[in-house]
Amino acid sequence: MQRTDPQLMRQAMADFVAAVHEAYLAQARLLPPAAQARLPLLQAPRLTVAAAGARNLHVIGTAESFPAPVGQEVELTGEADGLAWELRFFDPVVLPVLGLVAEADGPNPDEVRRVLGVGTYLYHLVVEPGSQLTPHHATHAGTGLASAHAAAARELETIRAHAPGRQELVDELAGATTAGLVRAQALLARELAPGDPAVAAATDPAAIRAALVKALGTTPRTSGTGGLPSRSGAPEPGGSR
Repeated sequence: MQRTDPQLMRQAMADFVAAVHEAYLAQARLLPPAAQARLPLLQAPRLTVAAAGARNLHVIGTAESFPAPVGQEVELTGEADGLAWELRFFDPVVLPVLGLVAEADGPNPDEVRRVLGVGTYLYHLVVEPGSQLTPHHATHAGTGLASAHAAAARELETIRAHAPGRQELVDELAGATTAGLVRAQALLARELAPGDPAVAAATDPAAIRAALVKALGTTPRTSGTGGLPSRSGAPEPGGSR
């Protein structure tokens, strides 16, 4: 039986996601074994990938699980070099509220994740109208994602080295980084380097880590936990694609 256009599109997305993951793994294998183990996708034994169509197409990788598909929902499975995932498809027919996401002025990843109920994510890619789900784009995205994750892991190790006695805070920062909780990262960074203006002003994850590395690298090391500021309330989830 000849496949319909939706089936062709779903297969194209499945191939794109597989190529992203294969490129990620290929880049990861260039790192030392211990560095590989710190990469988020290699720490997750299984992934859920949501392909959500609003005005833009959003591809979200998360360690969170979705319930079994019902009605018109479709799920495909994939595997690459030990990394396994379930790919779920959502559009305004399956999830009508997706049609209400405002993206006339550009992608709205936060709102798409809110509609899906995704609180933490390992990556969020946005395919804008007119873009192609090509192997080239997938390889570029996967390689870039692995490089970004590796850089974050290196910076977190540097932060840990310059924060003796505050490893618990650094562990929380690492967890918030892996989960894509940007506001949590900002709050934890301010606890690790209280009063530093660059840390206080940083809002992008990479900028937060860079400011923290610089601030702690110029601060005399201390032992113990004395002098740590009290923790603020629970951070709100957030992130960037």
